[in-house]
Amino acid sequence: MSEVTPYPHPDNPNLTLWDLPGIGTKDFPARKYLKLVGFDKYDFFLIISDTRFRENDVKLAQKIKKMKRNFYFVRSKIDNDIRAEESVSDSSKEKTLTKIRDDCIQRLKDLGIESPRVFLMSSFQLHKFDFSLLQETLERELPKDKRDTLLYVMPNVNPDVISKKKKALKVHLYLLATLSAAAAAVPVPGLSVAVDVAVLIGAVTHFVHAFGLDVQSLKRLAIRTAVSYTELRDVIISPVAAKEITKELFLKVFAQLGGAAGLIGAEEVSRFIPIVGIPVAMSLSFVTTYRVLNFILNQLAEDAQKVLKKALV
Repeated sequence: MSEVTPYPHPDNPNLTLWDLPGIGTKDFPARKYLKLVGFDKYDFFLIISDTRFRENDVKLAQKIKKMKRNFYFVRSKIDNDIRAEESVSDSSKEKTLTKIRDDCIQRLKDLGIESPRVFLMSSFQLHKFDFSLLQETLERELPKDKRDTLLYVMPNVNPDVISKKKKALKVHLYLLATLSAAAAAVPVPGLSVAVDVAVLIGAVTHFVHAFGLDVQSLKRLAIRTAVSYTELRDVIISPVAAKEITKELFLKVFAQLGGAAGLIGAEEVSRFIPIVGIPVAMSLSFVTTYRVLNFILNQLAEDAQKVLKKALV
């Protein structure tokens, strides 16, 4: 590759992965590399090799460190190495992984990197090897705002990732419910309901994508795990997963909640009661929005756990 190539995340426009040309080539010499690739626009660097790390990789790491940014060495295609080792010896998977990791670390030390961090990965088996460890490391070292953005787009490689997503998303429920309550304070017919629906659609769409339960995410998971899309879809019970989120769809969700629709109607009427009407409407709007979103969030989190379990069978 001879140029910097962006890959915007399909579900989050705020996240872009950049594939950078190899350092030390004619067009990207080591001494000018970071300037030529536009160093300032990256939050961290993954230095990836499917064989062994070389001197130019170390030069890049040293330059990144001097600029006070984080970098991580990723040794890819580990599944290929394990298969190759199994075909010629009786070494266990653990021994093979230890051998590869120790070799990478020692080589990086020999080239001048102190305490190198190396993550062993396979893009076809993200739930195995060091992908979870890399995710936890990034979560620990990135700023809070960027940490959450990364968490939401991370694949569900284990139950703990799903639990973290649920916890992070739940924090936003109070803010969304407060926004709904603020709209209820305006005595304009239909305004609060319109705002509620807009808030719900936006929030739930985000929830669905964060848990990887939209159609495209499920299809990508099916390809990666060789478990059919239909099989993955069949374990889902949430009425908003793997569907287009619309106003009509929410009417069905309200019906499941046994009272949410009634609360919305009561809120609309109460706003026009003198003196006490607005505070009552705001309270009803807050409770309704929080209740609906909390119900959907819990259901989606449960579905994500079931999809993960099905995918890893």
